[in-house]
Amino acid sequence: MKVFYQALDESRLKGIKVSSTHSLGILLRSNPPSAARFRPGWDVGILAPMLQFLRETKGPFMVNPYPYFGYNPKQEDFLLFRKNKGVYDRFSKRWYTNLFDMLLDAVYMSMVRLKYPDVEIVAAETGWPSQGETYEPQCTVENAASYNGGLFRKYNSGTGTPLMPHRKIETYVFGLFNENTKLGSTAERNFGLFRPDFTPVYNIGVLKGEQAHSTPSSPAPKAGGGNKDQPKSKSPAVGPLAQNKKFCMPKAEATDAQLQSHAAFAMNSYYQKMGRNNFNCDFAGTGVVASADPSGIGISHFWALMKLRGGEICSTKKVYAGDRTRDFAVPRSTATPT
Repeated sequence: MKVFYQALDESRLKGIKVSSTHSLGILLRSNPPSAARFRPGWDVGILAPMLQFLRETKGPFMVNPYPYFGYNPKQEDFLLFRKNKGVYDRFSKRWYTNLFDMLLDAVYMSMVRLKYPDVEIVAAETGWPSQGETYEPQCTVENAASYNGGLFRKYNSGTGTPLMPHRKIETYVFGLFNENTKLGSTAERNFGLFRPDFTPVYNIGVLKGEQAHSTPSSPAPKAGGGNKDQPKSKSPAVGPLAQNKKFCMPKAEATDAQLQSHAAFAMNSYYQKMGRNNFNCDFAGTGVVASADPSGIGISHFWALMKLRGGEICSTKKVYAGDRTRDFAVPRSTATPT
């Protein structure tokens, strides 16, 4: 961190803060917050020098408070910013109405014990998944909307925490989009407020001019590619961000052969336009470079191929085999329609 900060300074890049995020595994204990402390060894060996650097450079101490990972069905309302009886810290004589505040105050008290109460705290990452495995009943749209919605309301209120009153803590929600191609559990792929097609999983009031509500704009897709409760439609679901846009998608009755043909068109167009490199024809392992015209006839059905001569886009006429390169990008024979 010091080397990086020095490099920025020597490059005359001023006003850029340098920090590093931490999971709350750095805490020896967090309950009650007033008794929290950093893990021995980490406290004076690593975190104290880091906090000193952050004090000198006016940088924030960044942590990732995730109430989700401390899920307990008996405390569900407390974790999800819902109405609950609260938790009392008998040492500080403070009441807590949510676990997020408790975690931040635990970090704060750990910093106080190292004599760094003045360093700013940033919640660099927090969130709740809207879908999970069958053994994760806490991963629902309703719970995710309740947590993130409550988080937004709390931040906008500017109330701070019981030990840091009126302190508006900079907070980042994980994440903006679901990561449908991410490896790992279903929950790890479904922390987003939006789906990859830009439609909202649920609305917590972040869309301009709309009020928050916890129901999804359309039923969230289930693992395995289907939702029996979602009505069939030949047109894509259109959410608030897509109301003025149009999308092209396959018809429900399109055959596999037709989809392969059109996929070849799209893949080859991209391959020709982006430079005809092998990596321009990967498409997550579903494309392959071929020397045979994928249209199967003398005149190509492809429109919008790029000529090598002058880089002209042929978008208004059919392109003959003798008028272009002989390399094509096509789907692999093992590629599925999905």
